[in-house]
Formats: sequence, C-alpha cells, structure tokens
Amino acid sequence: MSIIVKRLRPGNDLRQELNKMARDNDLVAGVVLSLVGSLREANLRFADHETGTVIYGPLEIVSATGTIGTAGLHVHISVSDRHGRTTGGHMLDGCYVFTTCEVVMMNVSAEWKFEQEFDEETGYPELREVKSNPTNYPLRRTEGS
Repeated sequence: MSIIVKRLRPGNDLRQELNKMARDNDLVAGVVLSLVGSLREANLRFADHETGTVIYGPLEIVSATGTIGTAGLHVHISVSDRHGRTTGGHMLDGCYVFTTCEVVMMNVSAEWKFEQEFDEETGYPELREVKSNPTNYPLRRTEGS
C-alpha cells in the first residue's frame, strides 16, 4: 500500500484529475481517503437519476468517498454552499476547483484489482473486487456477498 497526494489548482476538473492521478501512478485499485477544498461548481448525479445536476458555488467539499480501479472511478461527494446547505451525490465530470483541492488516495494495487461488471439485479456496472494474491491475503466475505 502507498499514499498518493496532490494539490489541485483553480479550474481543474476534479474527476478528470483523479483519473489522471490513477493513470500516472499505475493504480488498479485505490480508495479516496480525503478531498479537502472548494469547487466553483459541482456536477452531481442524484440517486435514481439518469443525468447530472449542476450546482453553482462557491462550494466547500465537506465529504468524499470512493474507489478507483481499472474501469474508472466511483466517487460520492457532498458539498455545502455559503449558507451551509449541503448536497451530495455521484461525482461527474464538471466539478471545477475554486481555490484548491487537496487529494489523498491510498493505492491498494499490490493486494487488489478493482474492476466493474454489469449487475443484472441493479442494472448498473458494479464493483468486482479481485484479490491479487489470494494465498497470502484471504478474502473474507460477509454473508450474502
């Protein structure tokens, strides 16, 4: 495991920069540990919606979590406006940094490979986790998975 850190600049597209960081670091499995900063605008897809909604800022990033793998990234983000109203959803292209964004990711590619495969039950591509070395790192699954 290793940690990847980068400060993003005003105007950077957050999602595109996360994908670039993954490519530049040969990341096949990673986890977003922290995103701290602000956005000029955010493009979020809300639950059970097909398209994104643009929220104009300035906005503070108050929370983010997600995975990054060979098929791309899956990140959920929450942002708050100048009145403290908070909105969250699936992060899409079009989340532009306002002043700064400090990114911290953990690279777990030595142990895992994160892929996506279509899930008939949900109708979406979903995470398929592959243990890189199953003899040294036994995979523990919870009941029903």
